Amino acid sequence: MQVKSYKDLIVWQKAMDLVALVYQATKQFPKEELYGLTNQVRRAVVSIPSNIAEGQARQSSAEFKNFLSIARGSLAEVETQLLIAIRLNYLTQEQLAPIMAVHQEISKMLPALMAKLATGH
Repeated sequence: MQVKSYKDLIVWQKAMDLVALVYQATKQFPKEELYGLTNQVRRAVVSIPSNIAEGQARQSSAEFKNFLSIARGSLAEVETQLLIAIRLNYLTQEQLAPIMAVHQEISKMLPALMAKLATGH
């Protein structure tokens, strides 16, 4: 699988959209969470497109797959932290819905890309 740039990957573009959505949503978190949950979820969400980009820049499909696996882990971390935010009443279900829609797209795209890398297509 040959891609000129990670920027051409739809999954990277969607991950960038997710970053923007999470940053927007966390702006309303309580100020005392700035170095807690706000920081944690922002770091995790930034990790997703960052690992996709770093993996694509590597020399082998095996390395790329490893970075995509890390991105999947960060995606699960983001979901957990957003569910914590719901439990703490920092977000409503209505606020979470568009974020989770993008999250779901990415969660389907990452394993599909990993499978393509495994088959060499």
